[in-house]
Amino acid sequence: MNRGSIIGEDEMALKILLTGGAGYIGTSLIPLLLMQGHKVRVLDKLVYGGESLVPYFIEPNFEFIRGDILDERTVRDALRGVDVVVHLAAIVGYPACKKNPQLAFDVNVTGTEVVGRNLEKGQVVIFASTGSNYGAIVGQVCTEETPVNPLTIYGETKTKAEQFLLERCDAIAFRFATAFGLSPRLRLDLLINDFVYQALKRKNLIVYEKTFKRTFIHVRDIARAFLFALDNVDRMVHNVYNVGSDGMNYSKEEIAQLIKQKIDFYLHFADVGTDEDQRNYEVSYRKLNALGYTTTIGIENGIDELIRGLQLIDVRNPYSNV
Repeated sequence: MNRGSIIGEDEMALKILLTGGAGYIGTSLIPLLLMQGHKVRVLDKLVYGGESLVPYFIEPNFEFIRGDILDERTVRDALRGVDVVVHLAAIVGYPACKKNPQLAFDVNVTGTEVVGRNLEKGQVVIFASTGSNYGAIVGQVCTEETPVNPLTIYGETKTKAEQFLLERCDAIAFRFATAFGLSPRLRLDLLINDFVYQALKRKNLIVYEKTFKRTFIHVRDIARAFLFALDNVDRMVHNVYNVGSDGMNYSKEEIAQLIKQKIDFYLHFADVGTDEDQRNYEVSYRKLNALGYTTTIGIENGIDELIRGLQLIDVRNPYSNV
């Protein structure tokens, strides 16, 4: 199902719904879609405000619906007439899901089911899943065939949502590496973003379980992955893909030391105590790379960007999460 088979050979633009489009990923994706001439509709409850969307209201191809992903009527209205759904709406990350497990289940699982059962014929869903589905897998590199083993409520709910969409809908699921980098809707609960914030603003960083490894991806490369999927729906539909770079598997210690080279702060690797989020894994991205997608922004460039950007802001709530 290529772009022509979605919308007709003579048309250039897609009509795209972004659920949760006011969040960290959505606000990085919207301008890219608009620049390509697509019509963008955002459905968001605006729990964390909508200031990041303000610049897009001057665009004739931008539309906003304020509403809840759990409201069937609102979701049906938002889905009406669109070609593709980029499903971003979620309670994101370990801290937020731990704080309110029932809300995490309602939004991440039930909300996804509401979207899935109200899709119109021919609509494709591109789902923002997560590498957290893998949990802690030591001694092997995770591929899309590796059995999932989520350790957190976040991972469990995203796994359930992913399975639902792949079984019931025309869907593409992206298991993203851990995101980092600046976005119009900033998140500082992400590991690299948080480490830079602590080092820059508090001049102090304590790292537990320094050998634990994660894979990382810049938020703009996440946005680019959705653009890639729009151009390759036929080849990608009904599949799950790890999204990241084989060259961006880092331990917590390695990330902290990279930041230490750029900022003067107190760094301590704790031998006693644990990080409640026990994810520890390395991931292969060959499946998506083989189709032609590669990331463009490395860890060091992303850290430099964060240092420049975070110097300019006073973050009142460093753990806001969408």
